Amino acid sequence: MLKSLSVLAGALTAALVLTPAAQAADPDPRDWDAVLEEARGQTVYFNAWGGSENINSYIDWAGATLKDRFGVDVVHVKLDDTANAVAKVLAEKAAGKNEGGSVDLIWINGENFASMKRQNLLMAPDWTTRLPNWAYVDHENKPTILTDFTIATDGLESPWGGAKMVFFHDIARTPADSVPNSSAELLDWAQRNPGRFSYPQPPDFIGSSFLKQVLLETITDKSKLRKPVNEARFAEDAVPLFAYLDKLHPSLWRSGKAYPQNYPDMKQKLADGELDIIFAFNPSEASAGIAAGELPDTVRSFTYDKGTLGNTHFVAIPYNAAAKAGALVLANFLISPEAQARKQDPAIWGDPTVLSMNKLSAQDRAAFDALDLGIATLKPDELGPALDEPHPDWMEHIEGEWLRRYGAAN
Repeated sequence: MLKSLSVLAGALTAALVLTPAAQAADPDPRDWDAVLEEARGQTVYFNAWGGSENINSYIDWAGATLKDRFGVDVVHVKLDDTANAVAKVLAEKAAGKNEGGSVDLIWINGENFASMKRQNLLMAPDWTTRLPNWAYVDHENKPTILTDFTIATDGLESPWGGAKMVFFHDIARTPADSVPNSSAELLDWAQRNPGRFSYPQPPDFIGSSFLKQVLLETITDKSKLRKPVNEARFAEDAVPLFAYLDKLHPSLWRSGKAYPQNYPDMKQKLADGELDIIFAFNPSEASAGIAAGELPDTVRSFTYDKGTLGNTHFVAIPYNAAAKAGALVLANFLISPEAQARKQDPAIWGDPTVLSMNKLSAQDRAAFDALDLGIATLKPDELGPALDEPHPDWMEHIEGEWLRRYGAAN
């Protein structure tokens, strides 16, 4: 979801007018009855990743519900890379198509959001905070709802779900009292248990997330991560990260000469006994693996007391969307207690909610309380703090330097 559009953006920048052309007024969520009336009969082209059957089924359910309740059709445009949808909007703007665009709603975060915001490709700010169901969103305690990879959301995208780095181990081989509680302790553990830990090679999303976690814990001045990389100081700023990796790699699986392909490969290696500690970006992954027969029922989760990487994923409306009212109705429904509880159910998806339980009615809270999160899933209050993602520019530099240092040997 986070591939750069810099090449395409550079090619088209000369053709773009950086302020949206005059167009019909956007629907105002503060007049929700008018939004519902305008939305009826519209078709919303929801551009969202299509690589997971359970997520696709959830989107199908949301679309069927919107059709039944509000007369809004939802077409899931299945993406393998969110950057493709962003590129489509960018191309339409370059061609002067400022109304009637082909993309109505995009599942987005990180670099793709930063690109759309920078290129003025999004509907006017603050529509998110005016949605009726915004009243339930936990923006006070989840800072990643208001900043997306350090970029202020400014009401340009609506939160949909959360992600949090969580580690897994098999208590049959690795007792709970022996697991590390920080990246420093993980290094010590790996050196005492050579070959029993690894991570996917960047730019795999999970592998890059591991690099970001270590970066967050080792960089001397964390405030630098909220801004783009200072080119003149990058080598110095990255010294602690790569010093850590230089120490870690000889103790990795296959001595760091090869890497797991991705998270499913790590999961298989945990099941086969090749690895003793793995990690994912969804707290429900271990329970889902147990339920699917992919992991033994002795697998459990743990995290770090001082926090692990976390982020929020969103939906956004392009500035030239053809069905803005329908997109608002869908975005509002996706943060309803009903839709959020269904999404958090591991049997449906297992994606963490963005809502505050304290803001819900007793009936809605009961729906969340009734969820069986699974034997290996930590409760929300056991997940520890969420550490903010660095500015997207950092990951491009870190991945490039990682490949320069370690990639040639693989």
